[in-house]
Amino acid sequence: MKIVVLDGYTENPGDLSWAGLEELGEVTVYDRTSYEESPLIAERIGGAEIVVVNKTPVSRETLDKCPNVKLIAVLATGYNVVDYAYAKEKGIPVVNVPTYGTASVSQFSIALLLEICHHIGHHSESVYAGNWASNVDWCYWDYPLMELEGKTIGIIGFGRIGQQEGRIAKALGMNVIAYDLHPNDFGREIATYVDLDTLYATADVITLHCNLTPENTGMINKDSIAKMKDGVILINNARGQLIDEQDVADALNAGKIAAAGLDVVYTEPIRADNPLLGAKNCLITPHISWAPKESRQRIMDTTVENVRAFLAGEPVNVVNR
Repeated sequence: MKIVVLDGYTENPGDLSWAGLEELGEVTVYDRTSYEESPLIAERIGGAEIVVVNKTPVSRETLDKCPNVKLIAVLATGYNVVDYAYAKEKGIPVVNVPTYGTASVSQFSIALLLEICHHIGHHSESVYAGNWASNVDWCYWDYPLMELEGKTIGIIGFGRIGQQEGRIAKALGMNVIAYDLHPNDFGREIATYVDLDTLYATADVITLHCNLTPENTGMINKDSIAKMKDGVILINNARGQLIDEQDVADALNAGKIAAAGLDVVYTEPIRADNPLLGAKNCLITPHISWAPKESRQRIMDTTVENVRAFLAGEPVNVVNR
């Protein structure tokens, strides 16, 4: 069985092992292939029966050029890089990793919030720049500092990640409210479910943990921002397309949004003309919430089990049945 990994570097830059896959077939790993449609993709797949991808697209055209493909395994939860509907027509299951980043993504969301509250990175850099050694006072701070206890966090999307973030927020003394299309008893133990307008009007901090759908694309826009408290904090490490970037930049520059912590943007890698790059009080990180080694190891382990189950004739985590 020939297995090709088209873009393995972000999953495994050298601190993990492909040995689990290598036990199941003849494996070829490419660090990077292309994030855009390219003839190179089909060329590298060649005669392989199993294709493993992260963000390299597998299109209808590619599948037509690669008749030996029997399985496509995605090294992520999102699988929109694959034409999974056409793969289904051709009898090719597409499998993903549905749960791996609950701990890391919720932790990172809170880390973004805490950085906004304390500007730890900035103050550490200022100390190394000599500002403390030359200061006339025994301490200083360059930004207003914020305590979270007693403040309200509104979590949009209250599944596994949102609920885990809610638990952390409660441990910090925050009041937790949540909006979700499918409220459940597990969520009610952590938060009070409210409608979106109530969340916008009530929350001091708004965080996004919902899946991207046509209905919620651009949901954080000038109209929803107008419903929010003055000085709200916005955190997004779900999907960049959930926010209208120009509207959020405008609200940051006007002070309506006091600060934003973003690990995702609409187009990735970020474009040089992204309006958020010039916005006030906007912290942006390069989509790394998912990337702790422990989290990536779970991706690797699940992908190996996905391939193993397929070879045993009992595929699991199939997204295009």
